[in-house]
Amino acid sequence: MMGSVIGELLPLSLAIAISPLSIISVILMLLSPNARRTGPGFLIGWVLGLALPLILFVFFAGFLPPHHAAGGPNVVRAIVQFVLAALLILLAVAQWRAKPAAGAEPALPKWMSAIDSFSFGRALGLGLLLAIPRPKNLLISASAAVAIGGSGLTAGAEGIAMAVFVLCAASTVLLPVLAFFLAAERLREPLDAIHRWLARENTVITAVLLLVVGVLMLGKAIGSL
Repeated sequence: MMGSVIGELLPLSLAIAISPLSIISVILMLLSPNARRTGPGFLIGWVLGLALPLILFVFFAGFLPPHHAAGGPNVVRAIVQFVLAALLILLAVAQWRAKPAAGAEPALPKWMSAIDSFSFGRALGLGLLLAIPRPKNLLISASAAVAIGGSGLTAGAEGIAMAVFVLCAASTVLLPVLAFFLAAERLREPLDAIHRWLARENTVITAVLLLVVGVLMLGKAIGSL
C-alpha cells in the first residue's frame, strides 16, 4: 500500500519541484552577496510553505472513504478528483495563454531586482509566499492529500508519505543550496545559465506540467468509478 501511494506522489511532487519561479528565486539568492543567509532562509520558507497546506489537506482527505474499502465505485473520491483535474487543466490553459509572444522578453516580478538586499527573514518570507498562496501548488498538494488521506494508511505511514512528497517537491531548491555551500564559485556560471533559460520558458514549463498532472488526476478519477 505504501509503495503505491509513493508511486502516485512522485509525479505530483515533480510538478512542484520543476517550478521555474522558485528555482529562479533561489538561484538569484545564491548569486547575491548575502547568499549564505538568503539561500537557507528561502529553503526553510519553501519547505514550510509546502508542508503546512499538505498537512491540512491530508487531515480533510482523511474523511474521504478509502478507495479499497468503497466496495464499488467511490463516487465521493471521484468527484473530488474530477474537480481537481478540471482546475489543473484550466490553470494549464491560463498559463499557456499568458506565455510571451515569440521574441518578446519575459516579464519577471519586480521584487526579483531587490533580492540582492534580502535578509534571512525576508528570504524565508518569500519562500512561504511563493509556496502557500499559489493556486498550482495548492491544487497539486490537494491532489497529493487525496492520495495519502484516502489510502487507509496508518498515521505513521501518512507522515512518511508526506515527508517524501515535501522532500521531492523541495529538491530543486534544496540541491542548489547544498551545492552552493560545497562549490560556490564553480556553480555561478551554470546557475546563471539555468536562470536565463527558466526565465524565458517559465510559462510554457508550468503549463505543460499542470496539463500532465491534470490528465493524471483525470485518470485517477475515472479509476475511482
